[in-house]
Amino acid sequence: MLLREIEVFRAVITSGSASKAARLLGVSQPAISQSLRRLEEHAGMPLFQRVRGKLHPTQEAEALLAEVNRCFVGLDAIEHRLRSLRQFGAGRLRIASLPGLGVGFLPRVLGGLDLQKRKVTVSLQIMASREVRARLLAGEADIGLMADEVSLLGLEHSEFARYNGVVALPPGHPLARRKLITPQDLARYPFLSLNPEDGASAQLDGIFQAHGVTPSTVVETPFSLSLCELVRHGVGVAVVNPVTALDYLDHGVVLRRFSEKLEYGCILAMPAGKPLGSFAQELLGIMRARLHADLQGLEAVLDRRLAQDS
Repeated sequence: MLLREIEVFRAVITSGSASKAARLLGVSQPAISQSLRRLEEHAGMPLFQRVRGKLHPTQEAEALLAEVNRCFVGLDAIEHRLRSLRQFGAGRLRIASLPGLGVGFLPRVLGGLDLQKRKVTVSLQIMASREVRARLLAGEADIGLMADEVSLLGLEHSEFARYNGVVALPPGHPLARRKLITPQDLARYPFLSLNPEDGASAQLDGIFQAHGVTPSTVVETPFSLSLCELVRHGVGVAVVNPVTALDYLDHGVVLRRFSEKLEYGCILAMPAGKPLGSFAQELLGIMRARLHADLQGLEAVLDRRLAQDS
């Protein structure tokens, strides 16, 4: 394929004229015209209508542009990777994580490491689980943490964590006097929920239905992080991811046990067939140890905080 001619073709359509494309690419206008003719000869059909000295893309050209743009997205990713290698070399670990673990948990993990001494740069990108999967499949992340409801096809993976939700309450809330919160309790107050398509939200709906109650939902949001912020500002009560909730202890949120089992699952995934380096393997071990310690610490807090919070 004539890559330079394809680049010229794209520049002409996106800029709107051959003269603008010439300025954009730093070539003469006759060079633009020659490239377009070569591409049309290669394609075996006209791609532009020439009317009064102006170029108008044909329907075939518009259809081709969609494929060309997809190609250039891939080329942009290659250029980004080259810049990254020039700046950081191979000593760079790219982590993509859902917010529930990426905002508080992973910074706690990385805070215990001397990255400068190790001469390692970590790229930590926070995004929705489906975007994490897309990054991994595109080879744009080395390690991914995502919800267990996302497809794992094409990825190497293992379960990283499975834990039960806890109830988040504003300080001084009437339910803070209780050690165990039931669905009936939650249904009496303004409720904050994850989006309906979220797996944990679907579980919670089933729990409410089984108990014959309907929560008075006032806000829906995609992330437990947002739920905790809303609770902190007194908007309502919620059942949240316990790892996220841990960051809000002593920061405007009271945590209590939920009487029902509401599971959150997190998957550790990697691009298939790509072995991890020694630092990445060590980091995974540290992450697992840190998670175990965090959850144990939260259990101890839930057992002793009743008297302090009420």
